[in-house]
Amino acid sequence: MCLAVPAEIKSIEGHLATVDYGGVKRTANISLVEAKVGDYVIVHAGYAIQVMDKAEAEKTLEIFQEMLSLENSGA
Repeated sequence: MCLAVPAEIKSIEGHLATVDYGGVKRTANISLVEAKVGDYVIVHAGYAIQVMDKAEAEKTLEIFQEMLSLENSGA
């Protein structure tokens, strides 16, 4: 199973971007997509494979936060 978490592009240098997963920063290759700083992308195996709409990405992150809070509360 693969879990896709939206990451925001913070900077780009050539085909490499620094992406932010809610405070955790990683490097991703963006050569497969047309993305710019501020876009949200789905990264798989180090490659951005899809650009997401900002509203969709924020809603997805909200749902993940809700799931984590339920898990942490023992519900």
